[in-house]
Amino acid sequence: MSRLTLPAAGAHGGDGPAVAAALGVKPDDLLDLSQSLNPVAPNPVPVVARHLSALAHYPDPREAEQALAETMGVGRERVLLTNGGAEAIAVVTAELGGSVCEPEFALHPRGDGPRWRSNPHNPSGLLAGPAETAAVWDEAFYPLATGRWTRGDTGAVVVGSLTKLLACPGLRAGYILADPPVIDRCRRRQPAWSVNGLVATALPELLAPVDLPAWSGAVAALRAELAALLVSHGLTVRPSDANWVLVERAGLREQLAPLGVLVRDCTSFGLPELTRIAVPTRQGLAALADALAHCQLQTTRPVPTRSGDYDTGGHREAAP
Repeated sequence: MSRLTLPAAGAHGGDGPAVAAALGVKPDDLLDLSQSLNPVAPNPVPVVARHLSALAHYPDPREAEQALAETMGVGRERVLLTNGGAEAIAVVTAELGGSVCEPEFALHPRGDGPRWRSNPHNPSGLLAGPAETAAVWDEAFYPLATGRWTRGDTGAVVVGSLTKLLACPGLRAGYILADPPVIDRCRRRQPAWSVNGLVATALPELLAPVDLPAWSGAVAALRAELAALLVSHGLTVRPSDANWVLVERAGLREQLAPLGVLVRDCTSFGLPELTRIAVPTRQGLAALADALAHCQLQTTRPVPTRSGDYDTGGHREAAP
């Protein structure tokens, strides 16, 4: 099994089905920590299953869009529901263009237009400082990092991903949050029936249990446990505000996948020396611990004696 040739890492992580096929297991039997989803979100499957009759009708997203606006505490005229965060990025890019400072999320525009920035930054996982500015904020992971829906910079455009928050990457639900004239222009660029019928009917029910402060706190606690676990195996973990951490070790994807755990190679960010590991559920932490115990990692640094500390490359910080 250790000599297995894995499929090449995808540009965005989440290539669990292809890796599972190579391993000869079902996708649900692989712990996919290459995709950074909310580890404490309620299971969306029973909710979506109650709305399967939507498949027989053309979708009308107006009720879902209203529910999202009310949940976020903004007027509906400031929100556009999209087919995942990817469509939100594509529509805003078509309307405004944009530029980035590398490394940055691969779907953001690389042109001469206004500045885009993910917040927390993808891949580092660090939140932007209060003095940092951007014309377009990608806040796909902001609610889980802060317990709030948005940073709320006046005049800025926000793209977001309910896929991450609700842990439903196959459902495709994202949004644009902006001043009404920008939303109107983006709406005109959006293809007809872009938002599917399952999102249009199930989203109000999926949003009902959302508790951002509680979820953010739970993610932070799990992130601290993840960091402590990784450090106990001699790995250097960088600080993070997001629902993932960066580990200063190449090759972990190839070492862990045969043991049933998939992590993200950061080569697509231009950072081949780093591995990104999503914060798992508590059950996922146990599975990762078991895989690491069988991984035969070569320890290059002394293991900290206190489990609440982790090595960030030259000094110790208390786990977040």
